[in-house]
Amino acid sequence: MARQPPPPSVHAAILLFLLSLSGAIKIPMDLSQPPTITKQSVKDHIVDPRDNILIECEAKGNPAPSFHWTRNSRFFNIAKDPRVSMRRKSGTLVIDFRSGGRPEEYEGEYQCFARNKFGTALSNRIRLQVSKSPLWPKENLDPVVVQEGAPLTLQCNPPPGLPSPVIFWMSSSMEPITQDKRVSQGHNGDLYFSNVMLQDMQTDYSCNARFHFTHTIQQKNAFTLKVLTNNPYNDSSLRNHPDMYSARGVAERTPSFMYPQGTASSQMVLRGTDLLLECIASGVPTPDIAWYKKGGDLPSDKAKFENFNKALRITNVSEEDSGEYFCLASNKMGSIRHTISVRVKAAPYWLDEPKNLILAPGEDGRLVCRANGNPKPTVQWMVNGEPLQSAPPNPNREVAGDTIIFRDTQISSRAVYQCNTSNEHGYLLANAFVSVLDVPPRMLSPRNQLIRVILYNRTRLDCPFFGSPIPTLRWFKNGQGSNLDGGNYHVYENGSLEIKMIRKEDQGIYTCVATNILGKAENQVRLEVKDPTRIYRMPEDQVAKRGTTVQLECRVKHDPSLKLMVSWLKDDEPLYIGNRMKKEDDSLTIFGVAERDQGSYTCVASTELDQDLAKAYLTVLADQATPTNRLAALPKGRPDRPRDLELTDLAERSVRLTWIPGDDNNSPITDYVVQFEEDQFQPGVWHDHSKFPGSVNSAILQLSPYVNYQFRVIAINEVGSSHPSLPSERYRTSGAPPESNPADVKGEGTRKNNMEITWTPMNATSAFGPNLRYIVKWRRRETRETWNNATVWGSRYVVGQTPVYVPYEIRVQAENDFGKGPEPDTVIGYSGEDYPRAAPTDVKIRVLNSTAISLQWNRVYPDTVQGQLREYRAYYWRESSLLKNLWVSQKRQQASFPGDRPRGVVSRLFPYSNYKLEMVVVNGRGDGPRSETKEFTTPEGVPSAPRRFRVRQPNLETINLEWDHPEHPNGILIGYTLKYVAFNGTKLGKQIVENFSPNQTKFTMQRADPVSRYRFTLSARTQVGSGEAVTEESPAPPNEATPTAAYTNNQADIATQGWFIGLMCAIALLVLILLIVCFIKRSRGGKYPVREKKDVPLGPEDPKEEDGSFDYSDEDNKPLQGSQTSLDGTIKQQESDDSLVDYGEGGEGQFNEDGSFIGQYTVKKDKEETEGNESSEATSPVNAIYSLA
Repeated sequence: MARQPPPPSVHAAILLFLLSLSGAIKIPMDLSQPPTITKQSVKDHIVDPRDNILIECEAKGNPAPSFHWTRNSRFFNIAKDPRVSMRRKSGTLVIDFRSGGRPEEYEGEYQCFARNKFGTALSNRIRLQVSKSPLWPKENLDPVVVQEGAPLTLQCNPPPGLPSPVIFWMSSSMEPITQDKRVSQGHNGDLYFSNVMLQDMQTDYSCNARFHFTHTIQQKNAFTLKVLTNNPYNDSSLRNHPDMYSARGVAERTPSFMYPQGTASSQMVLRGTDLLLECIASGVPTPDIAWYKKGGDLPSDKAKFENFNKALRITNVSEEDSGEYFCLASNKMGSIRHTISVRVKAAPYWLDEPKNLILAPGEDGRLVCRANGNPKPTVQWMVNGEPLQSAPPNPNREVAGDTIIFRDTQISSRAVYQCNTSNEHGYLLANAFVSVLDVPPRMLSPRNQLIRVILYNRTRLDCPFFGSPIPTLRWFKNGQGSNLDGGNYHVYENGSLEIKMIRKEDQGIYTCVATNILGKAENQVRLEVKDPTRIYRMPEDQVAKRGTTVQLECRVKHDPSLKLMVSWLKDDEPLYIGNRMKKEDDSLTIFGVAERDQGSYTCVASTELDQDLAKAYLTVLADQATPTNRLAALPKGRPDRPRDLELTDLAERSVRLTWIPGDDNNSPITDYVVQFEEDQFQPGVWHDHSKFPGSVNSAILQLSPYVNYQFRVIAINEVGSSHPSLPSERYRTSGAPPESNPADVKGEGTRKNNMEITWTPMNATSAFGPNLRYIVKWRRRETRETWNNATVWGSRYVVGQTPVYVPYEIRVQAENDFGKGPEPDTVIGYSGEDYPRAAPTDVKIRVLNSTAISLQWNRVYPDTVQGQLREYRAYYWRESSLLKNLWVSQKRQQASFPGDRPRGVVSRLFPYSNYKLEMVVVNGRGDGPRSETKEFTTPEGVPSAPRRFRVRQPNLETINLEWDHPEHPNGILIGYTLKYVAFNGTKLGKQIVENFSPNQTKFTMQRADPVSRYRFTLSARTQVGSGEAVTEESPAPPNEATPTAAYTNNQADIATQGWFIGLMCAIALLVLILLIVCFIKRSRGGKYPVREKKDVPLGPEDPKEEDGSFDYSDEDNKPLQGSQTSLDGTIKQQESDDSLVDYGEGGEGQFNEDGSFIGQYTVKKDKEETEGNESSEATSPVNAIYSLA
């Protein structure tokens, strides 16, 4: 049994509460004020080269500020660059590369200026850089030869990316390299082996660089290790040997440092960043690394060890972290140390950042800008973006180092001041405006708020206010005259009253009064004090046998005016109340306790304002004689539907819904979804109302006025959702005036003389009463005419007889029989548009290249647009080609230039052509009149690729090429260029270039050898240059298979040699002569030494195979058993028929009618005979042929 401490969220809320009290007083936005930068890009802004560039700058002020930029300290003229635009009502720059361009051209330092008539605010200097992910240089890496036990460093040397890439090591097959205290990656990306073992040869090692913006991984060529060892057997059992190194014959060595080298080094780190110290040592056995700080301990709250203790990281470094650190590397052979001297420097950081200064006329004030750093930063003041020294003199202003003092301030002193403090490590820039206002006090929060708080808690009563001079604020309780401050009360600068510990007598009405010389304002807050929720009888720890019943008590005392909810947690998760459990207001009963019920149970008693927790642990004793639970083996299913829905605690705006859970079907219920249906607006349609955890079977539902509710519940487990429960009885809430108005109010013209007002109708839960209708009001903007109004039951209203495209103020208010909704917001709409009356004038065309032109025009006057100017549009068409007899399509095309701009670029034109162009202005209705038709001619360009490039190979000696002229010559063709190269596998020959006349479309090439294939690249040429190329390859030989590397090398090294071709021809001739002699002898009745399987079986002493294969070898020049030697030297078998069956593959021999043999000759040779009878085998020409093959 234990009472739980408050959850962490309570402490976080207290911290946020205290931080919020320190906020400075802000000027309401409806009052005049200088600009304030509210959003800007980071100082070092790295962008993805594949995306458009966005440099953010947003500011507020009254009047709204205008924006301009500098680039590299010079004015950046956005209007001169068609790729650059600025977002509407913002200073954010957008650089668009969809129409081309290189992002690198826009690198530099940018600064945003936000200006209105009261001053100018500056952004930070934003350094724009384009992300770079250069390719890894190609290199051939020789195998790394190293003696077992020696140290080794594999260097990565990644390409310098921006930002720096993330380095990791893998094998070439993308398997991660296992790292431990012996093998690990250093911070510089190198892979260090404290000692190399034979097992390290089992993989290769490739350094990989992952680039952040492009999300690409580049892989370096892999290192291959060759480990020289005294024990070549890589016995895996030795890896866990207690003395692995001596077991493998590796000499033990004392540690030595691989990185950093030597006995001492130094390192500089900036305050607020992380300090990373690294020591990597070699030695046998692998050394252990320990870290120490001279003269003190390591900062335990900030120090952590990484990379198997080889690295020490200290986060958020401060000046006290400077000093000498040393790492100690030790093994059983000895130890060494390396000392690192750490110096902490600091970029500027604020001690006292300047704050906005709000003064009344005649008041005094000061701006303070204090910063620290190492080295000490310098302070420079500016006003409205200009150095203070060059600003007009102001007798009311005095500069004293890091402080500006204002005396007897006047309206003319309004400005924005900048403080820039910098040293060699960075800078800080702060804006602070001086605003001179004469404003009586005003309250900024809703009136008569109700605050409810629990007894003995801390609370805060807010009273935001504003005035100039800054009002003094006082708090009073129950109208009494004494000011509340001190003791149990504390008033903060922003007007909040803190009561440190609430007591019963603190309940009452609190009044805050803000006063200055121009008047006063007050507001009231009503405070109610409630009794805390307390569990006075807590659940107790219990031990129960399986199958018994357990009851956990939880009796609660709470404030009767607050609604209490008691729930249970099991192992800190919501408890599912199944059929074996019963939850009552003061207890939880578990019937038939099972082993899965063991765990901690927490009773949670909560109200809207507080909660109390109490925990107990249930231990379940297993009964060995009891069979295991059969439910665990049962299949899981969706839960059964909840039943017996009941509505209780009926209130004006809420109701309690209770239900009985259905069977969970062996899968605990995780959630309940409560749905409702109403019978007025959408009868029969069910909507989700709320969702509750599976441990809940009763919930209070918040309701809307004048809705005839009906509820149902759906249970959910991991398998799925149950069928919906049967509906509850209906409950109608009482009516009330609407509390909201329709959303998405718009006013748009559908014709040139009307305006259609539309909105999203309110649903049943926001109608709040019968006869929902809408009061629509409209009037022309800035005419101060009276409001026109109409009552509408639908969702649209059309205003007729309107002028063309004028702004209207529109309001739509909801109303029912109980009254009207709140005052609606005013929306600006526009009446219908008409076609523009004017065309762009003075259209100028400048040819950029063969496919693009630049356009410039005079913009039309706004009153001639007669609507919202959507874009300027250019219509252009290709009139003819400068090439004779070339048909061209005269289809009209268009290029759009959104917004009110005076220039644009038209691209994707055809070169060497005559074009015509007209321009129009476009609004929401359509195109305006067309401008004067302009003509222009595009210069010659490079041609498109030749068409239908065919490569044919009629024989092994020649290759025929054919092609057709390019579809788009784009100029006068002066010829074709053919490049071709022979290749054999991965081996390439020398490239040959042929140039042809423009009329030639065929070429026959004589092959240099019959083995290689050819790759052809063909392009057409004009005077401008070569155009797009088309590539084809010569056909592969029909029997060509995919060669291996060895086969390819063999082809290149042997098959193309002349001596090899001659030898093959000689062997083929010899075989032909032998066959002719054999057939001649056969026709003369000659006999051959052939064994017949059927007649002469192999004897037990015959070592040959049982298939009766023919044998040409003569062992020790002796005839075979049962054979005799003929006069011509052949071996004949006695009493044998002439047969050639054994030349075939086990089948009967076949003969034509003339006695010639049909079949396939085969010769089989045992390995032992081949090795033992090389001299006799050489006497057989057939064997000689097969040995060569």
